[in-house]
Amino acid sequence: MLRMGRPTRNSAGALSRLESQKTHLKSISLQYQLYTLLSSHFFCFLKNEMGLIIFFLCASVPKTAAGHCKWAEVLKDLEQIKTSKDIDVSLYTANTNEDEECQEPVMRCFVLEMNVILHECRIKNCSKTQDVLNIWKNGNASLENSKLNSTTSAKCKECEEYEEKNFTEFIQSFVKVIQRECKH
Repeated sequence: MLRMGRPTRNSAGALSRLESQKTHLKSISLQYQLYTLLSSHFFCFLKNEMGLIIFFLCASVPKTAAGHCKWAEVLKDLEQIKTSKDIDVSLYTANTNEDEECQEPVMRCFVLEMNVILHECRIKNCSKTQDVLNIWKNGNASLENSKLNSTTSAKCKECEEYEEKNFTEFIQSFVKVIQRECKH
């Protein structure tokens, strides 16, 4: 005969063991699902150590979305140096409204002038030397992938043909040109 009422100590213990078994079964079920996933042909490379290393390396590499601008790092560093008081140079400053076909020579001009800033910073030991070096390196790296088209560049201005402007105006123009480039 079954008695209804409060659970006894023994039934509470049995209930606790039953809950423990359910949790254990869920754990085994999850492990089995993981096993079948890893056993499939698609994920079989994850079974060995090298496969796991490759998986985690690939997962940790930053994603380069189609919308990511290759000049984003340069833009960040330009923001760092734009208020620098110890950089006082006149630089050839390309127009921000140059023809689309002249975009690459304009970018090359800005990067070349960053080399002038870098040289000045090294002489004066300015506080932003590392940021300027980063801009110059990242700018050159961004330009490496571009191929200068001689027919296009023939109608574009040479860097020395642009007006010389102070550091602040130069940085503002460089930022505008990069922002325009990143919208494309």
